[in-house]
Amino acid sequence: MEYTDQIVFLAGFLLTLSILASIPAERSGVPVLVIFLLLGMLAGEQGPGGIVFDDFALSHLVGTTALAIILFDGGLHTPRSSFRTGLGPGLSLATVGVVVTAVLTAGCVVLLYGGPWQNALLLAAIISSTDAAAVFYLVRARGLELHPRVRNTLEIESGINDPVAIFLTIVLIEWIVQGQGASASGLLVFFVRQIIGGAVLGGVGGALLTLVVNRLPLTASLYPLLAFSGGLLTYGMSAHLGGSGFLAAYLAGLIVGNGARSARRSIQQFHDAIAWLCQIGLFLMLGLLVTPTDLVPVASKALVVSAAIILLGRPLAVTLCLLPFRFPWRQVLFISWVGIRGAVPIVLSLFPLLAGVPRAGMHFNIVFFIVLISLLLQGWTVAPLARWLGLQLPRLHPDARRIDLGIRSDHELVICELPPECPALNATVGALQPPTGVQLLALVRQGRSMAITPQRSLQAQDLLYLLVPSSATVQERFDHWLDDMGTRQPESQRRFYGEFTVDAASPMMDFAAIYLHEKATGMLPGETIGDYLDRRLHHKASEGDLVEVGNVVLVVREMDQRQIVKVGVKLPRPSPG
Repeated sequence: MEYTDQIVFLAGFLLTLSILASIPAERSGVPVLVIFLLLGMLAGEQGPGGIVFDDFALSHLVGTTALAIILFDGGLHTPRSSFRTGLGPGLSLATVGVVVTAVLTAGCVVLLYGGPWQNALLLAAIISSTDAAAVFYLVRARGLELHPRVRNTLEIESGINDPVAIFLTIVLIEWIVQGQGASASGLLVFFVRQIIGGAVLGGVGGALLTLVVNRLPLTASLYPLLAFSGGLLTYGMSAHLGGSGFLAAYLAGLIVGNGARSARRSIQQFHDAIAWLCQIGLFLMLGLLVTPTDLVPVASKALVVSAAIILLGRPLAVTLCLLPFRFPWRQVLFISWVGIRGAVPIVLSLFPLLAGVPRAGMHFNIVFFIVLISLLLQGWTVAPLARWLGLQLPRLHPDARRIDLGIRSDHELVICELPPECPALNATVGALQPPTGVQLLALVRQGRSMAITPQRSLQAQDLLYLLVPSSATVQERFDHWLDDMGTRQPESQRRFYGEFTVDAASPMMDFAAIYLHEKATGMLPGETIGDYLDRRLHHKASEGDLVEVGNVVLVVREMDQRQIVKVGVKLPRPSPG
């Protein structure tokens, strides 16, 4: 009884401490996942906590479950539109990229330290995949507004690359343990079954779960729990039948997140909290599992392997995989750097320990050290690098809260507060012009409901209550409208998007007659500005893409699904003197 009480107290204490520690971590820029790891180490056997924890089987169970939930949550927050620009490059990085990264890193290990290729390949395979928990945190939780094509590629890669890393790890374990007894045909069947099984069962599970959520009349608070249990069920069913449970969980979350109507927002908010709980618990547990003094003997080798994968393996693999997709060098450089290693490699490093592979304990310590280096070095520099490379979009959203409206509702209630310096201030309600389908229901000022009339003037801190359809098209237009409602265009937006904005449907010939030398533009007769950009980009357009036309730069400012809607114009700077 007393032991149980102590465990509950300790769990609550560590969880509370982790949450509170995230505040100074955010302010100082320290990756919060590193804080969770360090807290686990401090609570461990060689820290002040003195907790002895070395149950690798339990760690594998907890780690696998947590990763499945994190991937399901990642799918819930991935809009289907992301696949328009991110599927091809993300899939390439998640398959070919993982293999190339592992082979190049293993080659460096053998070249520097010698030893059998099997062991080097096993170590490289374990650390070859990017970590979904770390990537989702860095590009979402920290509010980093990345170029959409870059963000979509990173999220899709991290969401679906685990099956390949798991396959490589299991193949190499079989190779080491069984030697020549491992069947190449059997391993190939295993890989195909993992990919196809995970994709099919994830798609079927997600579709059935979406159907149940949309059709079943439940208490509102039960919908998030239904989605949660359905995600675990999809993972477990896929893994039990030989498919990739991780891939299935991600795809199921993707389908539910884009298809649920009744409680989509509450499901997403609930799983945000659950995903945070899983990340905290997972990294605390991994910190408990490691013995700090065991890291010292492997520190030099871990540093060299980290340099090999961060500076050689990952960049070369990314460059090779993204060549067919014509990514600019700045985007290739950024994607190469954001190959964050996190919980997935540590969980994978438990596989050799459970299988009895020789020197598996040393591999576990090396992998842990590599993850710590990756989180510190890469995690700390992601935001500054995005700003330096010009890949962070200068968005300024007003505060907005989104509320589900209940069963079988295709709308949500959005409460928006008008910030100071908002362009709408001192204008009238009639001048707001929200997107088609969005209705203004109420205007609240200092706690009092105001009559909605076209002549009513707007003031700072007014609350707008808006009824917004749940369709992806309207949501995207509404988000852009909110951006425009943020603050007056600051200097950062002018630097990124240019001095003014034009309609993409305007004739390119008319624009060129004013700002360009027509013969230098290579325009086609009757071509619009949007058509001209689509043709010049050589890939599917995303917000933030730019094209130089003579001494003018055209920047894609707003997209409506596949179509360019607004274009920013950067005029040439006047020469000094």
